[in-house]
Amino acid sequence: MPSQVSVNDIRVGTTRLPDGSWQFLVWAPNHRSVSLHLSDTNDVVPMESLARGYHRAIVRDLRSGARYFYRLDHGRDVPDPASRFQPEGVHGPSQLVDTDGFRWTDQSWKGRALQSSVFYELHVGVYTPEGTFDAVIPYLSELVELGITTIEIMPVAQFPGSRNWGYDGTYPFAPQNSYGGPEGLQRLIDAAHCHGLAVALDVVYNHLGPEGNYLNTYGPYFTDRYRTLWGQAVNFDGPGSDEVRRFFRENAMYWFEEFHLDALRLDAVHGMFDFSAHHFLAEVKVAASELSQKIGRPFHLIAESDLNDSRLLDDSSRGGYGLDAQWSDDFHHSVHTLLTKENRGYYQDFGDISALVSTLEDGWYYHGQYSAFRQRRHGNSPHGITPSRFVVSNQNHDQVGNRAGGDRLTGLVAFEALKLAAGITLLSPFIPLVFMGEEYGEPAPFQYFTSHGDPALAEAVRRGRRQEFASFAWQDSVPDPQDEKTFHRSRLNHSLKSKDPGRTLFRFYQQLIRMRSKFSLSAATAHAAHELGERQLFLSYENSSSNIAAVFNFAEFPVTLDIPALTGNWTTSMYSASRCWSGPEPGPPTSPAVHELRLSPFSFFVFQKELSTREVQ
Repeated sequence: MPSQVSVNDIRVGTTRLPDGSWQFLVWAPNHRSVSLHLSDTNDVVPMESLARGYHRAIVRDLRSGARYFYRLDHGRDVPDPASRFQPEGVHGPSQLVDTDGFRWTDQSWKGRALQSSVFYELHVGVYTPEGTFDAVIPYLSELVELGITTIEIMPVAQFPGSRNWGYDGTYPFAPQNSYGGPEGLQRLIDAAHCHGLAVALDVVYNHLGPEGNYLNTYGPYFTDRYRTLWGQAVNFDGPGSDEVRRFFRENAMYWFEEFHLDALRLDAVHGMFDFSAHHFLAEVKVAASELSQKIGRPFHLIAESDLNDSRLLDDSSRGGYGLDAQWSDDFHHSVHTLLTKENRGYYQDFGDISALVSTLEDGWYYHGQYSAFRQRRHGNSPHGITPSRFVVSNQNHDQVGNRAGGDRLTGLVAFEALKLAAGITLLSPFIPLVFMGEEYGEPAPFQYFTSHGDPALAEAVRRGRRQEFASFAWQDSVPDPQDEKTFHRSRLNHSLKSKDPGRTLFRFYQQLIRMRSKFSLSAATAHAAHELGERQLFLSYENSSSNIAAVFNFAEFPVTLDIPALTGNWTTSMYSASRCWSGPEPGPPTSPAVHELRLSPFSFFVFQKELSTREVQ
């Protein structure tokens, strides 16, 4: 007979109770009985059966750090689905961690406004030679100097081995052991907050990796009704889905509460299938808002989606999920095709200046028109959604790493084009994201790497990577993800930022971010984008005290443009082709000559007009 204890009042996983005892709660509806196997002492503790398939045990005299398995009724020992730490990897015992016991020093931290953010995406494993959370900390002051406001960490949920992008994680609550585990992640976040940096974490709720994934042993965490590209779809709307939703909802709140994170980037939400009346994403947003009210600082949810569906951002009164922001791939694709002229795969939908202009105006390009790549109409209108709810980049882990050779923009275009890519991104009306190393032109590729222990799975991954690039017709040999050299090739070389051209590019990024802040682009009262030619555009902002204009030339040849909009007392704030930025031109004009503005290939101007008292009024 199940106990009458309310499972809603107990957190999944393990909890340290006020009297020092430990409480264990696991959802295992596939089993009539579950026991707790304490590995250190070999004791087996029967668990109490609760309602809805939950099992609970309370054990005294356990130390933090004790290891355990759950023993299911067929006698098999398996790790805790909500394990806080897997010190011996995905197949080993789970370990008790008192996450409440960490001594935080960020009590004065109040978070950051999303609107004025500049994101920096990094992978812990390749950002430093050590590949740990603690090894990132010495670089935080440098990121502050650059102008970054938020570091976004690629997934850290425990994955097989020590080398992985993180999207094969199988323990959503357990920070990767080889990175430094829970305390290492807490130290990094605490240090970031003390530097004035917010921290976002990439989380994966659309699937879990195959190796070390024991969730289906416990219950219906997954479903065969839908398919994803990466593995079984999570069961968000079928039988048993209430408890599955609870598991992932509690995971999101766990990162906010126990690790003081500021934002979660929700990976590939188009792979989260939920046809219930209240979508899981809306449920998580409600929970985050309630927690924000309780704790007194903002928590942001940012979606990655290729659907171009405004429901993600619309509030509930308009039938939306109310998420705070989403990535806009259309921005990346528009910029990339203009710079590289690639036209295979999804790049065939882009390539002219109108796509970029439309994206700058609206947030994304495809809003219901026909897509040649998809061979159907795609997207809906983002009209009315403020620009600061779109995150954009000219490089990120997907767009670099999902090329056959993992080649960065540095290896595809010349130095002037790198500066142009930086300019259009950092001077856009959106939230800009910088991919680690981009700020100094890191030449190392970012390749796909794994360290699976299952040989059959490793071979399947190799084969899948080769097949993935067929539509792009990339002729590069695809690196072996399992080869440790693939991982080492992807490591950053931070010394390059101390010598040219990396030093100049770093200063260039730094100046662009300062200008973005100085001109308050994210808070502009209005912005507009216009085509000036086949490969040129004009971007303007209106603010309370000044107007800003930028003219971009994406052509590989110089152009002379007529800019009638630049009438009045405009001054030049930046010319990317100037020699001070290692460009080919001696310097910019003090003020634009309206009818003869000449731009070098792959260059841009930024102009500012101070408003008179009459104009301000």
